Amino acid sequence: MKSFEQFKKEALKNPKVAREYKRLGPRYKIISELIGLRIKKGLTQADVAKKMGTKQSAIARMESGDENLTIDSVQKMSEALGAKVRISIN
Repeated sequence: MKSFEQFKKEALKNPKVAREYKRLGPRYKIISELIGLRIKKGLTQADVAKKMGTKQSAIARMESGDENLTIDSVQKMSEALGAKVRISIN
C-alpha cells in the first residue's frame, strides 16, 4: 500500500491534478488553520457553532471543505475562536 505522500507525488505529475491542487491550496490552508485553532482552544465544533449562532453540522461542512467558504464565514468563525483575519495577496 502506498503512503499518502507517495500517492500525492505521483498524482502531482499530472498537470491537471497539479493545477487543481495549487488552486485549492489556499482554501485548505485556511480550513487547516481554523481547525488547528479550534483544537488548540479546546473547543468542539458544537462549541464554535453555538458562539456563531449556527449548527454543528455547518461547522463540520466548513471544516471538511464541502462548503465554499466566504470571507464573512471565515471572519465569523475566527471571531468565535478569538482570532482576527488578516488577508495578504502576493
